[in-house]
Amino acid sequence: MARKGEIIKDILSWLVVGGMVAIAATSPYFLYNILQSFYKRKQYNKQSVANTFYRLRKEGLIVFRERNNQLYISLSEGGKTKAGKFQINSLNIQRPKKWDGKWRIIIFDISDRHKVKREALRGFLKRLQFYKLQESVWIHPFDCRAETELLKDFFGFTSKEIQLIVAEQIENPDFLRTKFKI
Repeated sequence: MARKGEIIKDILSWLVVGGMVAIAATSPYFLYNILQSFYKRKQYNKQSVANTFYRLRKEGLIVFRERNNQLYISLSEGGKTKAGKFQINSLNIQRPKKWDGKWRIIIFDISDRHKVKREALRGFLKRLQFYKLQESVWIHPFDCRAETELLKDFFGFTSKEIQLIVAEQIENPDFLRTKFKI
């Protein structure tokens, strides 16, 4: 049996992927059937899914609108924030079979009034196995453009505050190759 948090995470993630979803408003378990087909390995109790949708709606995380006998379900701003937290917590940089020989360097200049966000960003970079070259300069050998954009969006940073540089050459590459086991 799935935990409530897992059902919430799956519903919000599904709505992030699907954007606004339009369904025929004929069956109260239509959404349950969609979730079951989307997440074939997970077994959800129909009543738990229905209760979760009700609770998410009551908390203002999802919005139901009816137009032309269709029910439209979308994330509210609060729902997008919560879904973003789920996405950010499952962030992972994929290791390709063969390295392309390029280094990804993240540089950032974030003011002291955003110190908490800056430190949280550093924590995420550590968790994603970036190597710290300097306080605000971090490096990784694998493609991380999507992950960088997600971090930038999540924390609300601008392109002036965070930059991603792709470099083919770097000083002391042997140390970094050893560090990243490439």
